[in-house]
Amino acid sequence: MNFAQLFSFEGRQRRLHFWLVAIAIAIINSIVSGFTFGPAYMAALTGAGSPAAIFSGLGLIGCLIWLALLWPSLANGVKRCHDRNKSGWWLVLMWLASLTIVGALWPLIELGFLDGTQGPNKFGPSPKGIGAPAAAAA
Repeated sequence: MNFAQLFSFEGRQRRLHFWLVAIAIAIINSIVSGFTFGPAYMAALTGAGSPAAIFSGLGLIGCLIWLALLWPSLANGVKRCHDRNKSGWWLVLMWLASLTIVGALWPLIELGFLDGTQGPNKFGPSPKGIGAPAAAAA
């Protein structure tokens, strides 16, 4: 997987790459959240500064970083839907379903644990190389 594929909505993506990207984005979001909300939380607890003043700078940076990570996160989910032979619009349905307690498991199972379509599908060849024509013997 190359860097350009992080931003592309085309093609398919296997579970391993889905998880690697999802975990990397979660770690970056956790770090940003810690830097964004940690000082404001401590200031509110200790009374050592105005939380509004702390949020004004770090909150803006945190929001910008979150928006920058939104695109690769959506691209990651769409490509995983493609591997399951579903349109990327299924992410909207999964997001709506995840608003319920039972529905929160559906995206996790569908995108994170179920295997993709064996061989090529309408979104491209298998990322595992399954069903690809055999290379000619040299």
